[in-house]
Amino acid sequence: MGISYEQLLAEAKKITEKSYCPYSEFPVGAALVTVETGEEKVYLGCNIENSSYSMAICAERTAVCQAVVNGHKNFSKIAIIASNLKPCSPCGACLQVLAEFSTDIEIILENTDGTPLIKRLKDFLPNMFTPELLKKSSPLFKEQKDSNQ
Repeated sequence: MGISYEQLLAEAKKITEKSYCPYSEFPVGAALVTVETGEEKVYLGCNIENSSYSMAICAERTAVCQAVVNGHKNFSKIAIIASNLKPCSPCGACLQVLAEFSTDIEIILENTDGTPLIKRLKDFLPNMFTPELLKKSSPLFKEQKDSNQ
């Protein structure tokens, strides 16, 4: 059965309490599901701001970092929630980071009525840049392929 969308949104909402957002006062939480050897695990993230605004990190990327640090790189879904904006879509940088690991990840947001809104990464980023595109265009990849023939 797995972890329900409602459970993930609840986890994301709870972790917003850990957000460090003294400048925007816009707490965001994310709950990322990894699937390794058939077992689902949840990694949480919250946004962390910095007085040098460009150094802030979003909740989604914080959750991705938590997962990777713990050896997980196979993501199936992520719930994202903000206490003062529903639904709260991920930013372009977070979408690109998610595309690095899973081009078919489910993105769960909360509608204004509290129900889950489920989309896929391609709905937000239809022409995403992926590791496969880099490999196909990289001269180094071509050299490796040619040497194996």
